[in-house]
Amino acid sequence: MERIAIVSDIHGNMTAWEAVLKDIRSRGLKRIFCLGDLVGKGPDPVQVVDLVRETCEHVIRGNWDELVAVNQDNENFTWQAKRLGKDRLAYLESLPFSHQLELSGRTIRLVHASPQSVYHRVQPWDEIEKRLAMFEPPADEPEFGVADVVGYGDVHNAYLQFMNGKMLFNAGSVGNPLDFTQASYCILEGENSSDRNTPFNLQFVRVPYDIEQEVKIAQQAQVPSLDFYIRELRTGVYRGLQTD
Repeated sequence: MERIAIVSDIHGNMTAWEAVLKDIRSRGLKRIFCLGDLVGKGPDPVQVVDLVRETCEHVIRGNWDELVAVNQDNENFTWQAKRLGKDRLAYLESLPFSHQLELSGRTIRLVHASPQSVYHRVQPWDEIEKRLAMFEPPADEPEFGVADVVGYGDVHNAYLQFMNGKMLFNAGSVGNPLDFTQASYCILEGENSSDRNTPFNLQFVRVPYDIEQEVKIAQQAQVPSLDFYIRELRTGVYRGLQTD
């Protein structure tokens, strides 16, 4: 049986990323796929990018990965870009939009936000039509056809839904969870077989990490939007919903 760790949205939080990697290794998992947003918000984009390149078999592009390479007007992006340097920015720009695999007779597609765009946000409470559109082929890869299972990141809310016989899941966020203040990832298990009657499983994992240590690192680095970042880490409340 194949066992694959699905991680997403590390956002420059090395404290959380190292805790998740330790948990992944303790379970004997050898394969790791990353669904993007390696950088942004957090203080350690360089270390995260380097460690992801070293440990992850497949990495796809997130919206922050794209924005830090092209946005020259917003300090939230330029602060990250200056630290990353040209080579790492080129790596982030070169990341593919999606990844597809077959397990236990199912076509599994992994994207960052949606098949439409890295900026097209889909929440678990959105209308059914918007969620069903997640199974459509990527806009620039129509030959892929309709998927049976779709996994994504972006919204930092881990969840699993079944709709019309298809399975939609969000891996949550390693470094910036906005549902519960522990790092999140998934374990996908299945057989290298075209037989849908073979075992297939998805497991959600939450990993505690030292949030206050990450707060200290962020304070020392003086990341942009520092207060918002700290509140997100401590409360799991998205900065756009913070009221004070």
